[in-house]
Amino acid sequence: MNTDIAPHVLVSFSSPPGGCVPPFRVLVVCTGNVYRSPLAECLLRHQLLEYRQMIHLSSAGTRAVAGMPMAAVVASFLLGRGVQPSGMGSCRLTKEMVEDADLVLGAATEHREAAVRLSPVRALSRAFTFREFARLVRSEDAAGVVDPAARFVTLVQGAAARRGAVSTRMGDVDVNDPLGVPPSQVHECLVQIEEIVERIAAAMRTS
Repeated sequence: MNTDIAPHVLVSFSSPPGGCVPPFRVLVVCTGNVYRSPLAECLLRHQLLEYRQMIHLSSAGTRAVAGMPMAAVVASFLLGRGVQPSGMGSCRLTKEMVEDADLVLGAATEHREAAVRLSPVRALSRAFTFREFARLVRSEDAAGVVDPAARFVTLVQGAAARRGAVSTRMGDVDVNDPLGVPPSQVHECLVQIEEIVERIAAAMRTS
C-alpha cells in the first residue's frame, strides 16, 4: 500500500522585474508528500536557484495526511548534498493546486493520472511522471527563448508534443514508493530521483 507521506514544501518567489511573463509554477506530486515529492521539489529548487525569481515550486500528496514532517532519511540525504530541507508539512493534492500549475511532475503514473482527473483540461498536456518528463524534455525546443518563464512553458509544450510519438517505447516511467523497503533500496530511490532532477534541470537551464 502506497502511503508515501512526505512534507509539503512550498517555495514562492516574487515575479521577475518587468513582470511581462508570469512566474512558472511547478507542482511535484507523490502519495504521502513525505519522501518522493519533497525530495524532488527541494532538489529542483536547488538546481534552478538562479531562476528563483521566475519559478514557484510546491509539492503535495494524493493521500497525504496534513502536517506530516519530511521523512528523516530525505532530510539527511538533502543535507548530504548541501541542500537545506525546508517545508511546512505535508498537504493533500487539490484541484486548485493542479489548475495553478504550469507543470505537474508525478512520482508515478498514478500521480499523473490523479492530477488529470482533478483538472483534465488543464493537466492533460502539463502532467508527466518524473522519469517521463526527463526523457521527453529537450533544451533545443526553447532555443532562442531568453525569458526563463517563457522558456519553461515552451519546454513543457515540446515534451507534451513529443509524448505521443515516443511513449510506447519509453518503458517504465514510475519511481516506486520507498516506504517500508530496506534502507539500501530507499537510498537507491533517492539517488534515482536526484539523477532525474539533474536531467530535468539541465534541460531547463538557459544554454
